[in-house]
Amino acid sequence: MRLVVGEGSCGLAAGAGKVHTKLDELFGASNPVNAEVTITGCIGMCFLEPIVDIYEDDGTLHRLVKLTEEDAQTIYDAVVSGDLSKVKDLEITDEDASFLSQQTRIALRNCGIINPMSLDEYVAAGGYDALSKILKDGMTQDEVIEEIDVSGLKGRGGAGFSTAFKWRAAKASEGTEKYLICNADEGDPGAFMDRAVIEGDPHTLIEGMLIGAYAIGAQEAIVYVRAEYPLAIVRLENAIKEATERGYLGDNILGSNFSCKMRIKAGAGAFVCGEETALIESLEGKRGMPRLKPPFPAQSGFWFKPSNINNVETYANVAWIIKNGGAAFAAMGTEESKGTKVFALTGKIKRGGLVEIPMGKTLREVIYDIGGGIRDDKEFKAVQLGGPSGGCIPAELLDTVIDYKQLGATGAIMGSGGMVVMDESTCMVGMAKFFLDFTAKESCGKCIHCRIGTKRMLEILDRIVKGEGEEGDIEKLEELCYAIKDGALCGLGQTAPNPVLTTIKYFRDECEAHIKDKKCPAGECVNLITYSIDKDKCIGCSACSRQCPTNAISGQVKSPFTIDADACIKCGNCKTVCKFGAIVVD
Repeated sequence: MRLVVGEGSCGLAAGAGKVHTKLDELFGASNPVNAEVTITGCIGMCFLEPIVDIYEDDGTLHRLVKLTEEDAQTIYDAVVSGDLSKVKDLEITDEDASFLSQQTRIALRNCGIINPMSLDEYVAAGGYDALSKILKDGMTQDEVIEEIDVSGLKGRGGAGFSTAFKWRAAKASEGTEKYLICNADEGDPGAFMDRAVIEGDPHTLIEGMLIGAYAIGAQEAIVYVRAEYPLAIVRLENAIKEATERGYLGDNILGSNFSCKMRIKAGAGAFVCGEETALIESLEGKRGMPRLKPPFPAQSGFWFKPSNINNVETYANVAWIIKNGGAAFAAMGTEESKGTKVFALTGKIKRGGLVEIPMGKTLREVIYDIGGGIRDDKEFKAVQLGGPSGGCIPAELLDTVIDYKQLGATGAIMGSGGMVVMDESTCMVGMAKFFLDFTAKESCGKCIHCRIGTKRMLEILDRIVKGEGEEGDIEKLEELCYAIKDGALCGLGQTAPNPVLTTIKYFRDECEAHIKDKKCPAGECVNLITYSIDKDKCIGCSACSRQCPTNAISGQVKSPFTIDADACIKCGNCKTVCKFGAIVVD
């Protein structure tokens, strides 16, 4: 019997480490059934962490969720006694289990299943079969690239550019010194797809990169990963070490003439380094700032040598494509967008986590069927796709099909896969300001349009949410947006206006309410709201007054209380503790 503890970053943050330690302590002291306690990465159900999977000897799975350290004793007693009915109350419900059953997993095929620290488990799951197929069956570089071309795989980092086209361009470039680079500088707020792949299945990244290196003729591969992902770095370092020791990396891989070494570069966390030429500058020890293109990295990249850059998810699909055939991948998705896509589903959603679905599903299917709908059954308002580079899609467009073309038509972008869900209580002007504040701070400052333009836009939005907006501000924002998109040097500046433009496009009435009526319809902007107490609902329990940090709430117990508007700092504590809905935000 095996007990597998989910130890991705989400699981550890929820307390999985304590559960694991307790299980080790119990089974280490007495283990009459020889049960094995091991780990895995995030299976994607972040909303249910900590998770422990119990595999019986016949393969039967019992998934236990939302565990505490105290539950470890219950698990131990059930396993040792052979009566797993004792953990029935800890098992996942059928409703929550549907989160995974509605997905199609390729990039995440091993995440949450195998031990990311074990090469043997990866190999047992079919790992390195694709690499072996290429090297031992004698596939040529062109044949490998053609298979990727047939698959229709596009870059999963945001731009959606043809992977095969980039590989061909790098292969065709003159010179014997070439580099293959992985962009793991995942910086979008709300995005954690690449981190989960590295933490849960690092060898699939290595195998995909090796296939790419073989295809373009590179003998050195580099993973550029943000230093804020320490667990991912540890597990990838271990995987590189294991693969090198076992002959999957290094000289004469699997007895062939193909040699390739791999190393990790930990980046300092600059969002602009997600842009490939800024990433290259950082790799070379310089400040991460974009280069002018052309020349493109395929002709002149790292150390001005031909280089290919794809992100983690792109490489995570490669081995599956080679092993199963490009046509099998292309059979999923839409005409314009093939295969599957991983999304990080976050925000005001009941079931948040990692979702991998075939292209062609609708936003409604992901948010309601897989995600379970809006938390507390509130009204859906919008979903932000593509992070600071994307845009917000309103409720009337919930049936938009997920592919590059149709999402682009809304004004948003697929991006790397961040999907932040917002409900009726979200202020869209405030959300636009949040993302613009992020991009303004992350601008490298190289070009004036981005450096100054985003700053001016942020100043206008800041005035609006403070109730100091003026007639003509919306038009000024639009003018700045288009000027920045046209004049910025790189993708950061060119896409920074997207959240603002889509907010104006779909929520103009909310913007105007802030400016003309000095009101925030969502009740979020502190300067534009007032707190009061509905005397018909207030029973005089005094809970609100006891939680007020400025003593702005007064009254007699068992009689309606009142709020002094001048003393109220609008912290919201009263609304949080009131069980009778008596606090009114206007």
